Amino acid sequence: MSNNTEIANHISEILKEGSIAVLATIIACPAGQIMVGSKIIFLENGERVNSFGDAALDDYVARESTVFLESRDETKVLRMVGRAAAAGALPDMKILFERIEAEPRLVIAGAGHVGASLARLAAFAGFSVTLIDERAEFLERELFASPREQSIDLVVAKDWEQAMRDAVANGRGVSIAIVTRGHKQDEECLRATVNAEPDYVGMIGSKRRTNIVLQRLRDEGTDENKLKRVRAPIGLDIGAVSPEEVALAILAEIVAERRGGTGMPLSTWRRG
Repeated sequence: MSNNTEIANHISEILKEGSIAVLATIIACPAGQIMVGSKIIFLENGERVNSFGDAALDDYVARESTVFLESRDETKVLRMVGRAAAAGALPDMKILFERIEAEPRLVIAGAGHVGASLARLAAFAGFSVTLIDERAEFLERELFASPREQSIDLVVAKDWEQAMRDAVANGRGVSIAIVTRGHKQDEECLRATVNAEPDYVGMIGSKRRTNIVLQRLRDEGTDENKLKRVRAPIGLDIGAVSPEEVALAILAEIVAERRGGTGMPLSTWRRG
């Protein structure tokens, strides 16, 4: 099996598993040294796929890949010039880092006005969207007919907990928005998903309503640290009123969590 085939197969597995990794590729290097186009995959758990044929270089790039992952950037070009002494007299070269991660997934429980608006907005923003409700009439394909909306996966829930478990799976790369019509459905959805430790989970409702649901799960013995990760009430405070505005507030919080944003106005620096 060629190195390129091995790399491609590992990338497919990473995407299938919902894992995250870094693909490092040498894109410029002095003639006669390491071959341009050489690649290594650095996995989250510290494992590597392939080698540049230089242990010191492999170790240095592994450390830089960790920094790259923490930055949440999609790509980055590392220029070795000026770093040679610190890196152990490594050759001058350029290395391209690329984040390997499946497209973001959003599972929405509840296809009412807010849930439907959120599904449309998230699909437009590039998320893979699953919209779940027990009311089949809220999930008619004609209601989501635009080219972007056609990609939304519409699931009629005969059982909320089972439908949510199936949609969320292991939780990797998944955000969850619980925007159902009542306490009972909220509780069932949260119970089914909180232990999967998704990237993000939020629940709509007043402080009183959301606290009731959280307390019930707490009384059942759900790990407090997992409950603390639940964003409830869901979304950023933008003064949202209409369903579309509420959907925007929710998606803004999901994107901020995914990208490491603060949710603060970008103009804050002018006021310091």
